[in-house]
Amino acid sequence: MKKVVIKKPGGFNTLKLISCNSEILKKHQCRIKVKYAGVNFADTAVRQGLYASAKALGFPITPGFEVSGSIIEIGTEIKKFKVGDKVWGITKFGGYTSEICLDEQFIFKTPDHLSCAEIASIPTIFLTAYHALFQNVIVRPNMTVLVHSASGGVGTALLQLLNIIGCTSIGIVGGDHKVAMAKENGAKYVINRKTEDLWKRTKEICPEGFDIILDAVGPDTLKKGYAQLKPTGKMISYGFASMMDPNTSFTNWFKLIIGFLKIPRFNPLNMVSENKSIVCFNLSFLFDRQDLIQQGANAIQKWLTERKISAPKISIYKAEDVSEAHRDIESGKTTGKLLLEF
Repeated sequence: MKKVVIKKPGGFNTLKLISCNSEILKKHQCRIKVKYAGVNFADTAVRQGLYASAKALGFPITPGFEVSGSIIEIGTEIKKFKVGDKVWGITKFGGYTSEICLDEQFIFKTPDHLSCAEIASIPTIFLTAYHALFQNVIVRPNMTVLVHSASGGVGTALLQLLNIIGCTSIGIVGGDHKVAMAKENGAKYVINRKTEDLWKRTKEICPEGFDIILDAVGPDTLKKGYAQLKPTGKMISYGFASMMDPNTSFTNWFKLIIGFLKIPRFNPLNMVSENKSIVCFNLSFLFDRQDLIQQGANAIQKWLTERKISAPKISIYKAEDVSEAHRDIESGKTTGKLLLEF
């Protein structure tokens, strides 16, 4: 088998595709021949040694939270699957590989109408969106919701789920080529932050303030976004992309420190009187809550079967071009989801 290994934190050249022996299959596991593995922005933080749950595991490490492919071997206790089943799976790292052994509860059958590539693009972005909207706050129909990075993987997933709920979504993107993507996935309004005055425009669209703001940007947007929440409004923070430097593959410590200093400090006493709140999460730590993982995955599987949600735009890279995939996703110029093909 082959897998991508990072032996120590660093730039693109630390991503190495190596040959290695297959894992020993446990009785409650299935062995999956991986066709596609999802690439997420979080993987670049793993590579640079900045991702807390990855640092806890230590290096060397193989990134990757999701795979798709077919089952080639089953453990003695497996009842739900058989050899040959086309499946998708979620994993706490280790997804950049041509073969993987996963516990049965983290494996799901691929709906007939979806290709292997399409299903590989879905798990992480929709689990993130589901956890944000259904397991952290109460989202009601007719709420007005602001979505940052609305043309990316998680952004398009959020827009689709908000559309199911019946909310009015305003998407923020970073280029004219990203506007159509946000609109196609359900945004009623789209703001190009590169050509428009972002916070002036949001005030024009929603003068009374937002019910929810979903923010993966971080220091550059949290303070001004919080100011535009209406009373009872919720800020949901799940990333700090603006602290990363898109112009280098290495950790820009100066930019990180400046970003850290720019992060607003929220005073709980003020938040009580303003009747606003902020919720933060990191999906990788959710693996300790299998009940929440299962709830989210089952809901996604149901919506996929009912064709209420769909795969984002997909860009496919050969596994040996993993460095190029990381370079592109860090650049901020991509839309939709990136996949590695094994």
